[in-house]
Amino acid sequence: MWREDNLLKYPFPLFLLQCLIIIATTRAIDFLLRPLRQPRYISEILGGFVLGPSVLGRISGFSDRVFPLWSLLTLDGVAHLGLIYHIFVAGIEMDVDSLRTREIRPLGFTLACILPPIAITSNLGVKVHHLFGESTHESAFLAFLGVAVTVTSFSVLTRILAEMKLIGSDVGRIALSRGTLTNTVVWMMLATAMALAQTGDAEVQKSIYAMVSGIAYYATCRCLVRPVLVWLARRTADGEEVDELHVCGILVGVMAAAFMADAIGMNAIYGAFLLGLMVPNGPFGEAITDKVEDLVDGLMMPLFLAISGIRTDVSRIESWPGLAWLVLTMLASVAAKVAASVLMAAFFKMSLHDGLSLGLLANCKGVTELVLLDVARDSHMIEDQTYTILVFMSLLATAAVSPLMTKVVKPVRRLASYKRRTIWWTNPDSELRILACIHTPRQAPAIISLLDISHPTKRSPIYICALHLVELTGRTAALLVVNSAAPTAAAKDQQQQNIPALGRVQAQSDAITHAFVDYEQRAGGVTAQCLTTYSPYDTMHEDVFAVGEDRHAAFIVLPFHMHQTVDRGMEVDHPAIRGLNQAVLTATPCSIGILVDRGLGGSGYRESGYRVAVLFFGGADDREALALAGRMVGHPRINLTVVRFIYRDGNSRQRQNHHEGAAAGRSPRPEKVLTIMSEEERERQVDEERLGQFQARWGEGMVEYKEVVATNAEETMAAIKGVEEGGHDLFVVGMGHGVESPLTEGMNEWSEFPELGPIGDLLASTDFEATGSVLVVHQGGAQGGGPVVDLLISPDTNGKLGRPFGNKGHGDRA
Repeated sequence: MWREDNLLKYPFPLFLLQCLIIIATTRAIDFLLRPLRQPRYISEILGGFVLGPSVLGRISGFSDRVFPLWSLLTLDGVAHLGLIYHIFVAGIEMDVDSLRTREIRPLGFTLACILPPIAITSNLGVKVHHLFGESTHESAFLAFLGVAVTVTSFSVLTRILAEMKLIGSDVGRIALSRGTLTNTVVWMMLATAMALAQTGDAEVQKSIYAMVSGIAYYATCRCLVRPVLVWLARRTADGEEVDELHVCGILVGVMAAAFMADAIGMNAIYGAFLLGLMVPNGPFGEAITDKVEDLVDGLMMPLFLAISGIRTDVSRIESWPGLAWLVLTMLASVAAKVAASVLMAAFFKMSLHDGLSLGLLANCKGVTELVLLDVARDSHMIEDQTYTILVFMSLLATAAVSPLMTKVVKPVRRLASYKRRTIWWTNPDSELRILACIHTPRQAPAIISLLDISHPTKRSPIYICALHLVELTGRTAALLVVNSAAPTAAAKDQQQQNIPALGRVQAQSDAITHAFVDYEQRAGGVTAQCLTTYSPYDTMHEDVFAVGEDRHAAFIVLPFHMHQTVDRGMEVDHPAIRGLNQAVLTATPCSIGILVDRGLGGSGYRESGYRVAVLFFGGADDREALALAGRMVGHPRINLTVVRFIYRDGNSRQRQNHHEGAAAGRSPRPEKVLTIMSEEERERQVDEERLGQFQARWGEGMVEYKEVVATNAEETMAAIKGVEEGGHDLFVVGMGHGVESPLTEGMNEWSEFPELGPIGDLLASTDFEATGSVLVVHQGGAQGGGPVVDLLISPDTNGKLGRPFGNKGHGDRA
């Protein structure tokens, strides 16, 4: 700059500027497309298109200064290096063995999505090749068109399946299995097309040699490289950390594998992909992926995709009739896939929605197709105008799949008869349906102990759905593991090799299932069902809601994001669990309970019994806690204490005596009063009614009642410490959502975990030195607010109630 020299005439500064411009442009477009939920692949292609000759390249001097031809060699070299490692990671994440299945449906759908498009392209493609007047070999052109319309992008496919919550469904399993089989056929077709692209008998013979060498190369890797990598993976599975030298050696081996594949006549990406397939899934493969993925996908792959966009030049399209025929060919192939999938679904007696979904999912395009287009262009199977059109068709197909899927895959209609969404119910002996969320098998015993405390009997049964929540990282390996519902021979062999891809998740699910099934068999009045769901933590709450509504759950139990250590401290399980709990609480469909386990299920099924304390301050949440306590009463091994905290204002005790008398059969003096009640007054009245009903039902020495009178938070804390001295195993408290009380005033300001409420946070705090587990209850459903007008009328001479006015719901309750 000080020499007044042009910095952009030097290769390295120009390369840095190109990287900055490409990353900034693609990220800006990705930000704009984010509301449309489009994959980043589209924004990166569009970024290259904007920077290419079709848009900014039309500005005089832009391409010559920023993207001169001599600089594209460096940019292209770095981009292809990123492509090699991207394909290598894709190979690691593709667990082909786990997709082995005896089902014929994936094979049937694979044939349905390959044969019709190839038949269409083999007929219409001849016309396209003639109208474009391409100098490429016609057979190679037709073969590659078959490749272009057949290929499926795993990255886009898995993203859509995850968003639509189809991972564990038949549609998800079939789509993933079909995608693997289809792409295997695609690579074989591409090798055939590359051989056909060669002219002359000598060149064809060399292509045959290359294909034979590729097969021998695969056999060599399978026999020599795979055993070494399996041995390394076993050491990692046994608890040893991944050696940095081993990881470095494999990353260098990727370049060696790519070089060898290029030397024998195959494409360099074939060698990288093949080496990735040899790496076993599990901690070893994850460690290698973590070393590569962020840098490659965040920086180097956008360069490759942007270069593909830069190469698209609409000015190269000269034959508009050829464009029309090519678009018609691609659209006909898309329609043929959808129609064939619908027919195949009818053959297998699947629904029309499933057939349409599988047909649309077969048209997911992405990086894989772009790689094939790049290979085809370099191998002279297609020319620039065909390349440009196919890139845009790939973008349109990918962008259209997600919106169409949202229209086809309609949400399951919830049953209108599902009305119970709280623990409290007019019939206290009715079935209580609980959804228990579990992240690790360690959390299952505490849930089972909570079930046991809730006193399930044949007269008052409990249905429990144990939902095993597994984090979905968005990688192909995790998705393929998801869809291996039953352990195959390959999966069992994988577990024996201590490669916990399928085995680790399946073993955890089995342990959870066995624990609940065992409790169901020995406890009366319990019906248990175990499910497993796979989602990213960002959307996992949607799965919780969906399963809760499908199972008509009235109470959802969530584990706290921390567990107790050996030294009685608290350690974080996974930071994202706290965010999940907060997301469920934000839009809760029913009552929620957060269980802070401090050894509640540590000893399993207790014969000695449990000491349970319910701390009642008032409000909807505390009433739900009281309703749960009502189910515990009568359990022969439960010592239940209800501690009511009263603010010293002289009113609460008077109301309590009034309702105690009503519960005992002494009717209050008839009165006809018109009152205007605030929300706070109405809540206090409902509290008194629920306490009166509870005492009337369980007032014969079955529950120990205590009253604590306090005036501020300090006295409340001191009283709770006094209750804690009794050595209780479980505290049941309300979250206190929306309740402002002088008894807890100021406690929220220093709460470490606000999602537990002031009292729950106090009991869960390590500073408080509480030893019992804590269940924090929050009542779900919409909460009313504002002043309420009720008409309270005593029974008339005929025993009929007067008609309330004002708010209908509140009037009926009054």
